Parts: sequence; structure tokens; C-alpha cells
Amino acid sequence: MQLLQALIDGLLIGGVYAVISIGLTLVFGVIGIINFAQAQFLMMGMFIAFFAWKYLGLDPLAGSLLSFAVVFVIGMLVQKFLIDKVLKAPEVAQIFLTVGLLITIENLALILFGSEFRSVQTPYQTSSLALGPLLFNVPYLAAFTFSAVVGVAIWWILKKTWWGWAVRATAQDAMAAQLVGISPKHVHQVAFGLGVGLTALGGATILPYLTVSPSIGDQFAVLMFTVVVLGGLGNVLGAVVGGLAVGMIQSLSALVLPIQLQNLALFVIFILVLAVRPEGLLKRSS
Repeated sequence: MQLLQALIDGLLIGGVYAVISIGLTLVFGVIGIINFAQAQFLMMGMFIAFFAWKYLGLDPLAGSLLSFAVVFVIGMLVQKFLIDKVLKAPEVAQIFLTVGLLITIENLALILFGSEFRSVQTPYQTSSLALGPLLFNVPYLAAFTFSAVVGVAIWWILKKTWWGWAVRATAQDAMAAQLVGISPKHVHQVAFGLGVGLTALGGATILPYLTVSPSIGDQFAVLMFTVVVLGGLGNVLGAVVGGLAVGMIQSLSALVLPIQLQNLALFVIFILVLAVRPEGLLKRSS
């Protein structure tokens, strides 16, 4: 029964990891740049949801939509005025830009909000649902359900809409896409905004069971990169598979290892998988 409970907990946590990480893999898949500041947009989304709860009385799940909208716009502006300028530059310039963005966002948050930890209070914060002997943590379940709905919506948009076709065409060959009337610059702006907006939304959904501070992104940065590399960098479905795998590995390892060694088991498995499949569990989508 402990094993089944651990699998359920891992699935719930992993679903949120997946949505948080989809944005990172979407940005790489469409624009071809690795955004090292991705986790700082998660922190930004958490702060927006926190202040929406504090001053507007919005539940963090409702506030996550506001987080998405605000960070989506910020992301489009960042892509237009910063990222777009280095797309044809050497990769080292792209790395320095996004790392510089990471440092800027984090230190700006420190100046504006200080270093203290903030948390929200919700009616369901300490609640659990019982299904026989199994317990479903309500904040985890709510975050997973909301994230799953968002994940399915993104999949549908990418696969079934004209904009999704434009995104895939631009990712495959930007010049050919431009010849058929698609604006790669516009697609890049929207894709970057959507990528960081999704991460911000995912960050807001986990606010009921985590605290937010300017350094919270540091806790998720390595996990996010582990998820997308494990699943296959640039593959949206791979981010979902990787997120679920990471969540379950963490949860199952807690049955046999001290909590401090949870990530040790994760990275041992991560290294073993990449030794066998360097491209990740799923290859990049074509």
C-alpha cells in the first residue's frame, strides 16, 4: 500500500513538474535557445499569484491565470527586445544573455520584495481526500488537475490549430515558413511568451503548498532541466513523460532513502538513462 501511495503522490507532483517544464522545452524547440532564466519566470508567477491572493483575494489557482497573462506579455517583450537580438549570434552570447536575465530578475525581486519567505492560506491547504486506504493531498491534486487541463489545452493548440501548425513549421524551417506567409519573428515572440507564461502558471499552482521568495527559482532550475533533457529537449510530450518520471522517482526513492538523498537517486537514474539514450526518452519532435 505504501508503494501505491508513493506512486500516486509522485504522479500528482510529476504532473506539475511537466507543466512547469513544457515552457522550457517549447522555447528551445521553436526558437532554438536554452533559457537559463526560465525558473525565474516561475518565481515571477508565484509572486504575482501571491499578491493577487493578498490584495485581491484570489485563490492561487485563479491567480495562476493572471500570472500567465502578465508573464506572457513580459515574455513577448523580452523576446522582442533581447532574445531576438542574439538568435544569430554565437551560442555563448545566448547563454550570457539568459544567465544575465536570470541574475537581473532575481536581484530585482530581492530589491522589490526582500529575501523573506511568503505563503498563502487556502481552505484546502491541509485537506486530503480518502479513497479507501489511499490519501490524495488536495493542494497536490488541485495543482495536478489544473496543470493537466492546461497541458491538454496546449497539446490541442499545437496539434489542431493554425497557430500550432505555424509553430511547428517555424521550428522545422523558419525560412520555408516565411515563404508561405508565416512571420517567424511573431511566432518566436508568442512562443517565448507562451513558454515563460506556462512556467509562471505552473509556479502559481504550487503556491498553496510552497513558500515564495526571490530565490525559489534556484530550487526548480535543475529539476526543470532534468525533466526536459530526460524527456527529450525540444519535445513537448517528452516534457510530460519526463515530469511524471521525475515525480515518481522522487516519491519512490523516499520509501528507501532519507529525504536528503531524494535527488541523488533521481540524478543516478538520469545519468544511466542518458548513457543509454543520449537523446532522452523521446526524440525531439519533427
